[in-house]
Amino acid sequence: MAALLRTVLFLVLVVNAAGSLQVHFYRNSCPQVEIVVRIIVERNFRRDPSIAAGLLRLHFHDCFIRGCDGSVLLDSTDENVAEKEAPPNLSLRGFELIDEIKTELEKRCRGIVSCADILAMATRDGVALSGGASYALPTGRRDGTVSTISEVHLPSPSFSLTAVLSAFQAINLNLDDLITLLGAHAVGFCHCGFFTDRLYNFMGTGLPDPDMDRSLLSSLQKNCPRSIAPIVNISADPKIFIDQTSSSPFVLDNSFYHGVLNGKAVLQLDQQLAFSQLASSLAEKYARSPKAFRKNFSKAMIKLGNVGILTGQQGEIRLNCRKVNKRQH
Repeated sequence: MAALLRTVLFLVLVVNAAGSLQVHFYRNSCPQVEIVVRIIVERNFRRDPSIAAGLLRLHFHDCFIRGCDGSVLLDSTDENVAEKEAPPNLSLRGFELIDEIKTELEKRCRGIVSCADILAMATRDGVALSGGASYALPTGRRDGTVSTISEVHLPSPSFSLTAVLSAFQAINLNLDDLITLLGAHAVGFCHCGFFTDRLYNFMGTGLPDPDMDRSLLSSLQKNCPRSIAPIVNISADPKIFIDQTSSSPFVLDNSFYHGVLNGKAVLQLDQQLAFSQLASSLAEKYARSPKAFRKNFSKAMIKLGNVGILTGQQGEIRLNCRKVNKRQH
């Protein structure tokens, strides 16, 4: 927890310090960028609608460490182990889609569009394809040149709501943003290792979490056996939809909040929303109003995308999203 707070306190110093972004930043330098991103994301979404959830998680993990600078996209080198090798990032996906977009854009406007912006735009389009609003996304981010495993300290699903809120507040996001962004769990997958303690040994009691709906508990125990250990081998860990109440698991809607309020949240963090007065009131609002959720989710995503940005002459525009540019001597 101390390491997590050191990371987010670093971000406090850089949030918005680099200047502001602009809608249609590439209007003159690469006018087809939005169309290219949208076409490629849509093509991938039609093959695999779960890619929208993958992009959302990839974007969040990028922005939470060093800000939205594309650092999570960098591969490890002989001299450095990158962020993507950290345990919380081993199940991230969407890297190939970002590579596909970058390759096409480099053909059209070489060295112009940052990987950080590509990830932000692809995520925005994934949200829209999943049923969310297509928000006007400010762009102009530049790419970071540092990515190291030692800096990856992300809020865990097993953290208390208070602990996660502290981490969000340190990067200028508030309780409303936290509750709203958790709505992305309407389209997400989760490996069993993240919540098996709730099924068999909650808080070391040797019993299931008493706050979990009994029918949900029974269903999850069938899919997640007791033998599943905390995440070590991702490929061997079964995964399930985080939102177990929705009949449309690839649609980004307000169904997540219905599950929370009915004791049917899979993750402990999510279920805690029902037990906080401030959190539950907003969850209830979103459960009643899909329109309010869609509108506020777009606002929260734009706000998230402004965390720790690099602009102007800071960072670089990578020619390959997986590695920093070669230095000129």
